[in-house]
Amino acid sequence: MKALDALLAEGVAGRRVLVRADLNVPLDGTRITDDGRIRAVIPTLTALRRAGARLVVCAHLGRPGGEPVAEYSLAPVAERLAALLDHPVTFAADTVGDAAAQAVADLADGDVVLLENLRFNAGETSKDDARRGEFANALAKFADVYVDDAFGAVHRKHASVYDVANLLPHYAGLLVASEVDVLKRLTESPDRPYVVVLGGAKVSDKLAVIANLLDKVDRLLVGGGMMFTFLAAQGHPTGTSLLESDQIDQCRQFLSEAAARGVELVLPVDTVVADRFAADAQAQTVAVDAIPDDRMGLDIGPASAALFAEKLADARTVFWNGPMGVFEFPAFAEGTRTVAQSLVTGGAFSVVGGGDSAAAVRTLNLPEDGFGHISTGGGASLEYLEGKTLPGLAVLEQ
Repeated sequence: MKALDALLAEGVAGRRVLVRADLNVPLDGTRITDDGRIRAVIPTLTALRRAGARLVVCAHLGRPGGEPVAEYSLAPVAERLAALLDHPVTFAADTVGDAAAQAVADLADGDVVLLENLRFNAGETSKDDARRGEFANALAKFADVYVDDAFGAVHRKHASVYDVANLLPHYAGLLVASEVDVLKRLTESPDRPYVVVLGGAKVSDKLAVIANLLDKVDRLLVGGGMMFTFLAAQGHPTGTSLLESDQIDQCRQFLSEAAARGVELVLPVDTVVADRFAADAQAQTVAVDAIPDDRMGLDIGPASAALFAEKLADARTVFWNGPMGVFEFPAFAEGTRTVAQSLVTGGAFSVVGGGDSAAAVRTLNLPEDGFGHISTGGGASLEYLEGKTLPGLAVLEQ
């Protein structure tokens, strides 16, 4: 794929550049609670702006269902983007309508406009090629060149990710190029021992990545809500913990395959349980074979956290996707904190696989520069590691 440096070498002064960014940030009303994804696109926007490009930035926020929904407006993002760029950002109140057309027409060299949420238009996510293509054509008319810097969306065959790239000269932004380089390092030539830490809620979300990793990793550590389905596969009681009963047999098969392949699949030995899912719930640590019937596990226990830290100590490469517990609640955050801290202090090249893991790093006030790479796209990272073809990357390679 062609890199941003190639575009800058060609010259972009006076040219309209459509930049697909990932600005899907968490909001509390109109307050952005984590601006990590906005900060991630700043290097690409700054490089283009300083070179005299006229920037048309587009992105999505949430799942508004193809029509305008006030709570999913990108207006608060425009304000934060302007602050981080230290330059005014014009906000267009629609995607390809009159407001957007006028804002783009008014652009001068180095100026920036942010279009309203792409998903306010049903054509963005439509599975109908013609409908998606119609929206892509409207977006493409705003620009001379397309730059994709939205790694968190490259696994989607959406109008702004896939179809527009087929209509304009296309380039990978700095973020996308960096993410791909890191993932190639994980899949093609990882330094060993190579350890993968998986957490989060559901085993079903990570079935394909587990299957694909079993012949690539040296150790697989499993925590979070998904651990209880594995524990059930070992015959342990899980109380009222999150459990995917239909995946127990699959987890049992993973345990068997890991043993056959010589992969060390490590499960927690204790868990922090509570009688309800709440920040003020009474926490109790129990062994994984002694979870009371009326309790749910909300974190790995201290012995498990120490075990996981030990299994990470000699790692040279680590991929971590998914928290170990409900890190948003202080009483159930220590498992995630211990695992993350062990990556900060260890000697491995560590990759944080986006989403909740990246949010945990920031929520727990861990130093972001203590990790080798913090991905902006959890889903995209997982699908890449599954070996899938990602539409947004495939089209950039054409």
